[in-house]
Amino acid sequence: MIWYLLYPFRGTAEAPALAETHPLRTALTRYGQYAASHVVTTLLVSVAVASILIYPFPFLYTTDFSNGASPLPEHAWTGTLPLDDKNRIEPDVIMRSVWVHGNYFQALDRNVLLSALELQDELLGPTVDFNPRSHVIDRESLNATTSELTLAQRDAYHVVNGLTNESWFFQSPLQYWSCSPDNIERDDDIIATANEKKTQPTSVNVTLRHSIVFSGKRFQDRRLVAADALVITLIHLRDSPVGRLWQEKVEALKHNTADDWDIFDYSPNGKTSELYEFQFRPMSTRDAISLWLAYSLVLIYFLTSLSKLRAVKSKVGLMVTVIAQIVLAILSSFTVCAIFKVDLSRIPRLGYPVVIFSMSLENIFRLINSVILTPSEDSTSNRIGYAFGETGHVALVSVAQNLLILYGLSKIVSSGVSAFCTFAAIALIFDFFYLSTFFLSVLSVDVRRTELSDALAKASFRSQQSASDLQSRQTWMDAMLQGRIAMSTRIAGTIVMVGFVLIAQWHFFEHESAIRILSRIIRISPKHKDLSISSALSNVHQGRSPASWLGLQDHETARELINIIKPDAHSYIARVFHPTIFVLRGSDRNVSSSEPWFPPAVYDFIRHQSAPFVLTAIVVTAAVRLLMNYLLWDELAESSIASGANNESLSVRTLSRGHALDVAMLSACTDGHLVSVSLDRVVRVWDIKDGGKSYTLGEGVDSAMELFPVMALCIDEDTHWLALLTSDKVLLWNLAELRWGPLIRVETARKPEAFFFANDEATAIPSLILIRRDGFLTELRVDQPESGSYLLTRGSAITSVGFLAEKGFPVQVMVATREGEVLAASQEGSGWISELVNAGISIEHELVSILALPELGFFLIIRSETVDLVDSQTLKAIHTFMADPIQPKSMKCFHSRPRRMRCGSVALWSFTLAYLNTYTRDLIVQTYSPQNTDESLCFCDPTSPTRKTCCPWERAKESRRVIKNPGLWDALPSGIIVGARRKPSNRLRADGHAAHQPLQPLNGLRRRHNVPQPANANGQIAQDNWEVWTFSHYGKQETWETLPLCPKMEDDGHLYVNRLGPMVRVGRFSIAVGVGDVIKVVMVGNERFETGDDAQPGDGVPAPSSRRRKGPSTLRGRATGHFGHC
Repeated sequence: MIWYLLYPFRGTAEAPALAETHPLRTALTRYGQYAASHVVTTLLVSVAVASILIYPFPFLYTTDFSNGASPLPEHAWTGTLPLDDKNRIEPDVIMRSVWVHGNYFQALDRNVLLSALELQDELLGPTVDFNPRSHVIDRESLNATTSELTLAQRDAYHVVNGLTNESWFFQSPLQYWSCSPDNIERDDDIIATANEKKTQPTSVNVTLRHSIVFSGKRFQDRRLVAADALVITLIHLRDSPVGRLWQEKVEALKHNTADDWDIFDYSPNGKTSELYEFQFRPMSTRDAISLWLAYSLVLIYFLTSLSKLRAVKSKVGLMVTVIAQIVLAILSSFTVCAIFKVDLSRIPRLGYPVVIFSMSLENIFRLINSVILTPSEDSTSNRIGYAFGETGHVALVSVAQNLLILYGLSKIVSSGVSAFCTFAAIALIFDFFYLSTFFLSVLSVDVRRTELSDALAKASFRSQQSASDLQSRQTWMDAMLQGRIAMSTRIAGTIVMVGFVLIAQWHFFEHESAIRILSRIIRISPKHKDLSISSALSNVHQGRSPASWLGLQDHETARELINIIKPDAHSYIARVFHPTIFVLRGSDRNVSSSEPWFPPAVYDFIRHQSAPFVLTAIVVTAAVRLLMNYLLWDELAESSIASGANNESLSVRTLSRGHALDVAMLSACTDGHLVSVSLDRVVRVWDIKDGGKSYTLGEGVDSAMELFPVMALCIDEDTHWLALLTSDKVLLWNLAELRWGPLIRVETARKPEAFFFANDEATAIPSLILIRRDGFLTELRVDQPESGSYLLTRGSAITSVGFLAEKGFPVQVMVATREGEVLAASQEGSGWISELVNAGISIEHELVSILALPELGFFLIIRSETVDLVDSQTLKAIHTFMADPIQPKSMKCFHSRPRRMRCGSVALWSFTLAYLNTYTRDLIVQTYSPQNTDESLCFCDPTSPTRKTCCPWERAKESRRVIKNPGLWDALPSGIIVGARRKPSNRLRADGHAAHQPLQPLNGLRRRHNVPQPANANGQIAQDNWEVWTFSHYGKQETWETLPLCPKMEDDGHLYVNRLGPMVRVGRFSIAVGVGDVIKVVMVGNERFETGDDAQPGDGVPAPSSRRRKGPSTLRGRATGHFGHC
């Protein structure tokens, strides 16, 4: 609701999305990941808390109001409401009372009872064995104006003989002993008698409950053990002579009994009486229909929303989980309210669940929908963590907003409705707790199951945009009716809550207009006033003030009095005169014990149920643990594996003892083969999939073969041939068969600009393409003794090369020159043809880079601040991206899995450019996505008409991320950016500047092994400050992780370095980086090192020039110009 109120200032009613780096979102995400990784632990915490809070529930509530426990709500509206005299309301009845005190909380002392009986007889006349039915006379013969009444006249006016304006009756604890002093004298256990007679009715069928005849009660074991005051109450109608005589005799007693009593008039604010309204309104047919309709709407909404969730393993299980969460929150809230003396008996019991259900469902479905929007390729813990981090703050704000609303409402409504507001506030807090523990753990188990992942795989691609981005060409109502978006419940829960509070308040305003009710609610003309009036008699030290005593009157007593005074009504208004306080002279009224903080039932529970309570909590927790192990043994087994992978989702493996000097070159393929070239003139082949086993090329019988200097190397993944380019030859090694291939002679004097396999299906060993910086392209074939060279440029050096090489299609190359020209060349027959590319706005002598997009059949022409997306067939730019100053050759690109549109063009869900800023060296990540969820980014001619599902690049949404200090980085085929960098120093001086490190001896640069280094508090070497970081990017989801690159530097045995070596991708989730003489393999998640479609780029494909396309592309074309043959 708060977002709707802020709409004029924000311009949108959608909840704001916190940045990935926001501390609150980071904390919520980490918690969500932990809860999903430790399902049983999280579930046991919620079960333990629920057991602790629910077990005391039956011991703290009762249907008997007089035993020290909290009363359970009934199917009725009840309340004791103070009224304002300004409203000039005529009371239905008048109440007068005297309170009799002895020593502090010793009102049940025999002497106090006898003395109180004397006062009662003085006020009402003899009441021994009181039976007003025995005196029945003609009322018309009575003279109500006489100063005294005979016993017969007094009894004749009693209400049992007929209800008139002169009727009266009284309530007194002395009626337990039939108002007989002899009975009191003979009673050996007065307290036992008071407990046994607590259900004794009077002559008018009013039960003498402890709540109406005692004030300041103490209970133990559900029994009354002490009382502070005896309350003798006279209830009479307006013209009753008994009431008039009562008032006269009270004044007389003040003078006649001053020697025996200390008498006080309780008159707060100078008033002698107050107006109160006592209600007991059973639920009407209209109330029942309204509640039935509310429950039906909530159930329909719940079932409808649940039916639209196709990515759910068990909808019945989810329904049970939701209901269980809400029931746990309600029962826990009831227990807390009982502990803190919050009276919930004023509102019908059926009103409590519907409000909590309506407010809880919005947070539940928001979390479920957020999980559905996450990609199924990601781990369960990351998905749950991201979803909870994305929605947790919205749930927290919703809870805080509703708490503030409930707090405000509690200040302007009646006491019964205010208690309901307190309950709702506590239930909201517990609901969020169980949502973040119980429901989150169960949901993570459901997400982890295979069927859910398969179902989510399709939905995730269509849901990577914000759910708030509605189509501009379609109204919200049309989209909702078509089922494409869910009806928002962000305000529904708050409306139901506020509406129920107002309806509950309306039930306490019978027969009044709506305007008058609203005016009373906002305190324009208040009908009700504050009930909490503290006692003004500080020297008496009353255990409870008369005002608060009235508020404790139970609804059963109110119903009995209504049946007497107004049999056909549900409430009555009484003018309650403040009591006259009689304190037996010589009594000790000093406070001997403080008022207990909690109700007596709480202390009874602690005394008698502590051991069973602890045992039950332990047994329930252990039983749930065993049940989870039995029901979820397969999920828990996978969870333990995934948990290890998630807790170490970013892991580092070390390939050591392969080289003596620094690794200078690396090359790898997706099946786990890694080739390293070191300064120690060793070429080593590693099999990472087989645990890091390795062998050296040129050993044994091949030791006479000269492998150095190695200028370049590449691997063909289909044929498993490794090519090593030296100064005068190309050596071929078969990684699968472990044998040498034919030797190819070649002349080259320096490192080439590009060296790759051409993937020629006509030969067993594909041809090799060598492009040198001086502008020559050389095609090397094993079946031809001499290589063919072609001149690409004249008088200009090549600065960048991109190529598309796939089986069944000629190789296509795009090069950039030092002068800023871009040329495209393709193989045709035995020669090469080329043409100048005039795409984008070129500037003379501008440094240009080329990046190929193999899966798309496109090239990126990268200039200083622009990136042109060029079709390889037409060599025309379909779009130009604006960027920050781009560091040359730092651009990487990855995108979602492409699909073919009906028009024949390629379409994507997302497209990402990552590059380094030339000046700041920050990593800039620019992501483009469609405006609407049903659209795609189309690689079609911008001048041609587009389909409705095609989003032109001009309308694409752009989001930017900046990563500081990226170091050495690359993008994995899975769409995860991985980097290695030097960690910033944590050693700061008091002024905030870094502390100076002591200079190392000069000879330490030569002795790079076993140099003693100072250790930090964690035992790690201080100079070991390299770390690995990952940045995963799935639509809205972003995660960031770091891990030390060399946690145990001495164990690795590598040389100390001040910069990292080469970096290359290995497989789908791994990279390899040289660190001195060892190789660090950084894995994100579980790397399988498999070839084939599963290992090919998928949902987020980095497209450097070393990657090949998976299949033919219709976008590939032929060049039109010929190069001259050398």
